[in-house]
Amino acid sequence: MAKKRRRAAVDLSESDVMFTEHDSVLTRHPTLIEQIKQTADGLKQDKASRGDLKILSRALRELRYAFKVFAPFRRQRKVSVFGSARTPHDDPSYLQSVDFGRRMAEEGWMVLTGAGGGIMEGAHEGCGRTRAMGANIMLPFEQDPNPIIAGDRKLVNFKYFFTRKLLFIKEVHAVVLFPGGFGTQDEAFETLTLVQTGKRDLMPIVMIDPPGSNYWEQWNDFVKDQLLDQELISPEDLSLFTRTQSVEEATEEIMRFYSVYNSMRYVRGKLVLRLHFAPDDEFIDRLNDEFSDIVESGRIEMTQMNRLEADDRHLRHLPRLAFRFNRRSAGRLRQMVDLINDNLGIVESA
Repeated sequence: MAKKRRRAAVDLSESDVMFTEHDSVLTRHPTLIEQIKQTADGLKQDKASRGDLKILSRALRELRYAFKVFAPFRRQRKVSVFGSARTPHDDPSYLQSVDFGRRMAEEGWMVLTGAGGGIMEGAHEGCGRTRAMGANIMLPFEQDPNPIIAGDRKLVNFKYFFTRKLLFIKEVHAVVLFPGGFGTQDEAFETLTLVQTGKRDLMPIVMIDPPGSNYWEQWNDFVKDQLLDQELISPEDLSLFTRTQSVEEATEEIMRFYSVYNSMRYVRGKLVLRLHFAPDDEFIDRLNDEFSDIVESGRIEMTQMNRLEADDRHLRHLPRLAFRFNRRSAGRLRQMVDLINDNLGIVESA
């Protein structure tokens, strides 16, 4: 009997379960606006320096504009693509980035890059202008947006790396990395750090090497030899990322992750996993047996949508699992999500 992945019983259109980010209507949160104003007033009391005020003012303006640009696309699945701006067009990595951008566009995803040349341009070339989003950094060099995204309303220009990097992680549902320099390594470790520490929800993190390259293989050796062997990370942390030389495998890894799992959210101290398919009692018992180490108290159980999820109304029909997660074992949580995807998303067929 051959196995194939089961299609979701619900429509995976933009107007349905593909929407995963929380709705937010600014007028519903006047207290938060007042807090921002109070913080600004506090700067005067603190006699903040002109330099500090310039940083805060520019950062707030950059983020406000970026959030405005991203807001219409917040429920659309997106992938951040990182890699060298110096990669030539005839390089195997560039050609793979074009292929990857094309494949994700075929799956209905948008592609966010740093908007520059090299790998960033390749991914945008593949997905096309309609599905391209850009977060450009203003530098004395390598700062001009690539021709695919230049002048597009979905392009944001940043002065600061820290505001730009927030968008790369906050607004997407997967991260893919091709070979690159310091910036690529920075994004790789920051993404892993945020997911490992629970500052960012679980998502696929995929490293792609062109055939014959050992860039990410040697990186992986460093992680194992220097971090894992010295017990600076846990063995399950290696589950937070995947390496491949195949664009098709990278695409499948991302789509598999969301085949059953939809999203997660904390509600009254419990972690709630929203799924496309409801597990039966036998499978829930299996989860409790295999992942009791990450349950702080109680059990993993089915639950209903909580009223505190009102801003996720588009997900109200999805079945949910809830439990008191220890908030330490992100790698084990990823292993649990993988088990859910692999068992609930597969059916037998002739």
